[in-house]
Amino acid sequence: MKDIKTLEEKATNIRKSIVEMICEAKSGHPGGSLSATDILTVLYFSEMNIDPTNPKMPGRDRFVLSKGHAAPALYATLAERGYIDKTILGTLRQYGSILQGHPDMKKVPGIEISTGSLGQGLSVANGMALNAKLSGESYRTYVILGDGELQEGQVWEAAMTAAHYKLDNVCAFLDLNNLQIDGNVDKIMGVEPVDAKWEAFGWNVIKIDGHNFEEILSALAKAKEVKGKPTIVIAKTIKGKGVSFMENVCGFHGVAPTKEETEKALAELNSK
Repeated sequence: MKDIKTLEEKATNIRKSIVEMICEAKSGHPGGSLSATDILTVLYFSEMNIDPTNPKMPGRDRFVLSKGHAAPALYATLAERGYIDKTILGTLRQYGSILQGHPDMKKVPGIEISTGSLGQGLSVANGMALNAKLSGESYRTYVILGDGELQEGQVWEAAMTAAHYKLDNVCAFLDLNNLQIDGNVDKIMGVEPVDAKWEAFGWNVIKIDGHNFEEILSALAKAKEVKGKPTIVIAKTIKGKGVSFMENVCGFHGVAPTKEETEKALAELNSK
C-alpha cells in the first residue's frame, strides 16, 4: 500500500500523460479519462494483486474498464506501473500502434478484456468473478462504469446476475461525473437515484468522493468485508479533473486539447 502523497504524485503523472497523448493523437477522450484517474491510481498502485513483469500471473486480480473510451487513463496507468514503455504513449490512435482508441487485450500487456461497446463490461467482470468462485481462486475483479453507461439495459441484467450468484468478489466503481457526449446525464436520460437502484438490485453500496484517496482506500477495504453480495462504489467525480478549463465541460468529452491548451494544462498539473 502506497502513502497518500505517493498516490497523488502518481495520479498527477498519469494526468499529464493523458493530456499529452491525446494532444499528440489529436483525438481521444480527456474528460472521462481524467475523472477516473484517481480510482485507477489506487487500484493499480495500492489495491490489486498484480505483477507488471508477469501480466498473466495466476491468481492476479482482474480489472475491466467498461467505459472503454477512457483508454488513455488506463494506458497511462499501465505505463506508470511498468506494464508498457512510456515512450509509446505518444503513438495513441496512430496506425500500427498497440494503443488504439479502445483497449485491446490481444495487443496491450495488462489488458484483461477488449472494451468500448458500452454496457458490457460488468457482464465480463461477472464471468471472471464466477470463474474464481467455481475454481476456488481468491482473486478479485474490479470494474469502472460510466454514469451515462447506466442507460444501457445490459448493465442492469449484469447487476441482477452478480447479486443472484452472490459475487462478493466483484467490486464496481461508478464514475459519477454527470456528463456524457451530448450533455448532462440527468437531462439526456436520468439514471438517479443510483444508490437506491443498486441497493434494490441486491448490491452493497458505498458512496464516496472519487477524488479523495482516503475515501477510495476505505471503500475498497469495506468492500472486502462484505460477504454474499457484490459491491458498487458510487464515486462522485469531476469530468476533466485536474485541468481547470476542462473541469465539468462537456465539450472535452471527446475533443483533444490544442498544443496551447496542453501547455496550459501541463503547467497547472506541474504546479500541484
